[in-house]
Amino acid sequence: MQNLFITLILIVFCALPAKPVDYYSYNECRGSSMPYIDPTGPLVAPDSLRVVMVNHVGRHGARYPSSSKNAERVRKLLRSARDKRTITPQGRRLLALTERVIRESNGRWGALDTLGKAEQRWLAARMSGNFSKLLNNKEVTISAVSSYVPRCVMSMYEFTHQLARQNRRSEIYTSSGRQNDVLMRFFELDSAYIAFENSDVVKKTVRDFAETRLSGNMLTRFVGVGYPMKDVDLYDNLMAIYSVLAGTAAMELKCDISQYFNLGEFNALWSVFNLKQYLAHSASSLSELPATSAKPLLVNLIETTDSFIAGADMAPVQLRFGHAETIMPLLALMHVPGCRFITDDFAEVAEGWRDFVIVPMAANFRLILFRSKSGGYYVRADLNEKPVELVPDKPVYVPWEEAKAYLELRAGSM
Repeated sequence: MQNLFITLILIVFCALPAKPVDYYSYNECRGSSMPYIDPTGPLVAPDSLRVVMVNHVGRHGARYPSSSKNAERVRKLLRSARDKRTITPQGRRLLALTERVIRESNGRWGALDTLGKAEQRWLAARMSGNFSKLLNNKEVTISAVSSYVPRCVMSMYEFTHQLARQNRRSEIYTSSGRQNDVLMRFFELDSAYIAFENSDVVKKTVRDFAETRLSGNMLTRFVGVGYPMKDVDLYDNLMAIYSVLAGTAAMELKCDISQYFNLGEFNALWSVFNLKQYLAHSASSLSELPATSAKPLLVNLIETTDSFIAGADMAPVQLRFGHAETIMPLLALMHVPGCRFITDDFAEVAEGWRDFVIVPMAANFRLILFRSKSGGYYVRADLNEKPVELVPDKPVYVPWEEAKAYLELRAGSM
C-alpha cells in the first residue's frame, strides 16, 4: 500500500511542468515592430584606445505599417461578421481600431513617422556624444548611403542632420537609390535566396508550427461562434490581426493588446511570426542562403575598415541605412551571439533567436575602430549600442588583424 501511494505521488509530480512558463512582455512580442529601446548608459572605451572610425549599418526608424494588406484583410473579415450579425463586442473594438489604423496610415503607408525620426536623431546624438573626439573634429568627413525606400532615405537624413547640428564643420556626403541595392537590398538580388524564401518548405514549416500554437477560439472571439468558418484561413487572419496590433506602437497609436489576447496567446502569435522571420532571413537547419546573401555587405565592412587603416581617402564615419532584412542576414553570417541559432526543433527558436532583440525599429550594428597609443588597431562590435562578442571566446576589443581574419572566414566559408 505504501509503495502504491509513493508511485501515485511520483506520477502526479512528474505530470507537473518543471517550471512556470516564462512569457515575453506584450511590448517585446511586437517583434520587429517594437520601437527602439535606448541604452541605459554611455559606452566608455579604455583610456588607452582612441576612436578613429565608425562603420554603421542601421535599420530605418519606426514607421506606419508598410502596406495596407493586413489591415484590409482584418477589416474585410470583421465587416463580414458585422454584416452577418455574428460579430462580438471584442470584434467591434478590433474593427474600430483597424479602421483607425487604415485612416491614419492612408497616404503614409510605410512612411517614417515622428517617432522614427526621433529615434534616428537620438541615435546620432548618442553617437556624437560617445565618440565626440571623432565626430566633433572640425575636419571629420561622413559618408552615408541608404536604400531607395523613402523611410530609409528619411532615416539617413534625420541621422545626418543631427550630426550636422552637433558639428557644423563636418562634411557629409549622402547617397540614396538603387545603386546601393547590392549593400542595402541584397535580399532582392539573390535569385537562389528569393526562391528559398518563397518555397513551399518554408511556408509549410511555418504553418505546421502555427497549428501547434494557434486555435480557433482566438478568432471566433472576434467574429462570433456563429460565423461560417469553412472558408476562413485561420493562419492568415490571425497573423493579419497580429500585424495590426503589433504595429500600433510604431505609429504612435495607443493600444491595450490585453483587450484582445492574453499574454500567452500574444506570445504564441509572436512565436509564429518570429519563426517566419527566422527561416526567411537568418541561417537555419533548412538553409544558409539567407545568411550568405549578406556577403557583399560584410565584405564592404571589411574593405572600408582595411582601406581606412591603409591610409586611403576614406571617410572615417561610414553610415548605411536599410531594413530589418538587411541586418538579420548580416548578423547571422557574422555569427553574432543571439543572431545565429541552428536547431531542428523549431519550438526552440523563440528562446534562441528573437527578432525584438535583433531588429527592433531603428536597429543598428557597428564596427568601431580604435587606435592604441602604440599604434595598433582594435575593433569593437556593438549591436543596438551594446558591445557584443565579435570573435568567439575573445575580449570585446579585438586586434583588427585578428578580427579581419575571422570576418574573412565568415564571408568566404559558406
